[in-house]
Amino acid sequence: MGIRDAQRYADEVSAAFDSVDFVYATARDGLLSRLQPVVVTAQNVIDLGTATGSACRPLARRFRGARIIGVDLSIGMLRKARGKRGWLDRYSLIQANAEQLPFADHSVDVVFANLLLPWVGAPGRLFGEVVRVLRKDGLFAFSALGPDSLLELRQALQPLMPRWEAGRFPDMHDLGDAAVRAGLKDPVLDVDRTEVAYDSVASIERDLRAVRAPATLLAALGERWKAGPRRFDLELVFGHCWGSGAFPQSGEYRLDPVEIGHRAR
Repeated sequence: MGIRDAQRYADEVSAAFDSVDFVYATARDGLLSRLQPVVVTAQNVIDLGTATGSACRPLARRFRGARIIGVDLSIGMLRKARGKRGWLDRYSLIQANAEQLPFADHSVDVVFANLLLPWVGAPGRLFGEVVRVLRKDGLFAFSALGPDSLLELRQALQPLMPRWEAGRFPDMHDLGDAAVRAGLKDPVLDVDRTEVAYDSVASIERDLRAVRAPATLLAALGERWKAGPRRFDLELVFGHCWGSGAFPQSGEYRLDPVEIGHRAR
């Protein structure tokens, strides 16, 4: 999925996002809990891929006195976030591409990115931009989906899209290696496993319609899963690492093995 496709899709699903955000909310809460014991002084905190802004208020409580900025590519998501912002809330919202941030070099103390990685084409590019904006010894905290996530759904999709690669999620070792190659320091990663349970195919279809799933997918799932409860396994990867103060070399891009696709046969 290209950047414009991702932007268009996020705009389309923004209205219903908060009603079907169980996975996003679970990962967000897990990532926020991992910030509690971390000691870092922060004046500028970026919620990168803020979606409807649900992490901005908790981040403002965690980093009291800091400037909180929610960043998202989708104007639809940002409009939802703006609509939820109370007059006492002290966070800002801006539209920007996560791989081309409008912030000065080494000007940010904390970058928080909840489930943004599945939406970017190359984790190394995102990590490289984080290295650029993050101050030396600043904190980068992120969550992602691991390779064991949504296997059941991907099996259902296989007859429709035999070469579909969107379900290939890098494991935590690959993400840690990519972070180090980009110039981040001392990555610490761990994994939580959880399950999303549905009581019927109809309830799955309801959530998929809310996120504008294509009719062909709905038909395939209805045929594959006639009735009864269905469960999806999720592998949530959580990581944090630190800014090195290094500058990526101009014109240089290091290709990570995790970003190399399979050659069609």
